[in-house]
Amino acid sequence: MAAAQTQRPRTSASNTATWRDVTPAAVVLVGGPEDYLGSRAMDRIRGQVREAAPDVEITRLNAGSYAAGSLAMNVSPSLFGEQKLIEVDGVETMNDAFLADALKYVTQPEPDAVLVLRHGGGVRGKKLLDAIKAAGWPVVDCQPLKKDAEKIAFVTAEFKAASRRIDPDAVHALVNAVGAQLAELAAACSQLIADASTGVDAAMVDKYYGGRVEATAFKVADAAMAGNGPLALSTLRHALATGADPVPIVAALASKLRSLAKVAGAQGSSSQIAKQLGMQPWLVEQAQREVRRWTPEGLVRSIQVTAEADAQVKGLSRDPVYAVEHAVTVIATSARSS
Repeated sequence: MAAAQTQRPRTSASNTATWRDVTPAAVVLVGGPEDYLGSRAMDRIRGQVREAAPDVEITRLNAGSYAAGSLAMNVSPSLFGEQKLIEVDGVETMNDAFLADALKYVTQPEPDAVLVLRHGGGVRGKKLLDAIKAAGWPVVDCQPLKKDAEKIAFVTAEFKAASRRIDPDAVHALVNAVGAQLAELAAACSQLIADASTGVDAAMVDKYYGGRVEATAFKVADAAMAGNGPLALSTLRHALATGADPVPIVAALASKLRSLAKVAGAQGSSSQIAKQLGMQPWLVEQAQREVRRWTPEGLVRSIQVTAEADAQVKGLSRDPVYAVEHAVTVIATSARSS
């Protein structure tokens, strides 16, 4: 395969790749604890190798149960000259035999082989990781997407890669509904991309995923923040009656209030504020619209009662349902009266 044959080590300053754009090389390190992104990176490399060399010989090894000499044996040229792809899992659990063989190999790899190493995180094998980075081979860092802004960017990129349109409100709704696990979020993106005849809007997301606990939590929060106490309480009581946990509902309230508090004191255009606060511009614009119905006193009161509810639903109260109902009532009243 040409990419593996011609791509030589680059300088250590330029060897970082993302899981979306990594390309095959003689050695590729896919590191980090996010398994879904790691799998996507390895799938991408495997697909490109197969596209360039359909008869590629694929070998899978485990670094924890590795037998000395296996790497050299599997990368050695065959009589028929097939391209070799060796995928090594569990590099974070590597034994001493693998460390010794891999350290030797990364300095002088076979020209017709692609070696992909999957390291799930931790300090085990640091000497090998440092050697790969120093040699300039591509390194993919697969870290969990913890912030909503990161998940929003992920969804946006998934639809862009598929040349499909999704409304900003729909992106936000999808992250709220299924954003707890990245694999589930990606699967939801794939489902919507496959089923939508045109673009995807918030109504379509609600139709598919509106019944999820996370989505229900944000419906409660949206109603409370809009000052609609009756709707917020009826949605809350229905959610609790069908098994929803108060904790994510309070978390949704806190998330909304934090956004308002950040934007309330910020100066500049929505794009400038977004850059300063690390938020999406459309989220800033939404918060700017919502904050107009609030007084500083109402916002402070709501933040305080939500903080109290957060502690109560996590064990400080024997009646977490009352705690979250009280918080919703105070927030809705504060918004409506301000």
